[in-house]
Amino acid sequence: MSATHEKADCSAMFIIPESVCTRLYHQAGAEQYGLTLGDFASILQGAAAKYLPRDAGQVEALEIVETLRVEELALARACARGDEAAWEVFLTRYREKLYNAAHSITSEDSAARELADSLYADLYGTRLTDGRRVSKLDSFTGRGSLEGWLRAVLAQEYVNRFRRQQRLVSLEQQTEAGAQFRAEARDPAQALDARVEEATDQALATLPGEDKFILAGYYLDARTLAEIARLLGVHESTVSRRLEKITTALRKSILARLVKHGMSSKEALQAMEVEVSELSLDVRRGLGVRG
Repeated sequence: MSATHEKADCSAMFIIPESVCTRLYHQAGAEQYGLTLGDFASILQGAAAKYLPRDAGQVEALEIVETLRVEELALARACARGDEAAWEVFLTRYREKLYNAAHSITSEDSAARELADSLYADLYGTRLTDGRRVSKLDSFTGRGSLEGWLRAVLAQEYVNRFRRQQRLVSLEQQTEAGAQFRAEARDPAQALDARVEEATDQALATLPGEDKFILAGYYLDARTLAEIARLLGVHESTVSRRLEKITTALRKSILARLVKHGMSSKEALQAMEVEVSELSLDVRRGLGVRG
């Protein structure tokens, strides 16, 4: 199985024991979807590597792996590979849930169907790149629920559609009005300590997709808690609690990473006090948000 692990992440400093992979493989029911034990071991290794620093060891890796939703992870990755049995299970479990989530976003039947249906090609993986299927489900790591991840993907697709429409309308209106466009110049005085940028990128990268969507919606897109709650199909108070929990944990994670990068605790705290509006940090990239 070592060759499989190397394929998953050649830079990883840990190897998930075969006994653990075998136990989780059977727990996930991965065999019914055509995944071999080697395939599943590679998936587990890749999922763990995504949330761990490069020098992480066995203990940290096993802690991550044991928290993964392995049955949903196996289903998602098998769908990404084009397994028909997995896709049938996926549609049975999530087709109606996707539609209900889409309806909570659009509040209109035909628009909800169109939004939900638009995701199927991306989820199933109808495009090929270098002879390999490209599926959004390949990015699901099992850290949170597949249903929650799907809601976040659906909500983000709706937001992206709205942005594209707004940009096209705005650009057309401004062009007709004779507006001139130029690229913005970045003020060199806004340069950010590379360690802060790296620590923030690393901390943001460890967040589940739904947490990224909540942060992006609230802080970058200026959406209200009620709007985000409606998009995710949950209560506003749930989003409020989630947001507070996410930001508190994210701040602690960034501070810890800054200290690890060589800053003193005092320097790290001072770096975190810089006004967000003055940072040149590309938070959108870290959150996986397309502008």
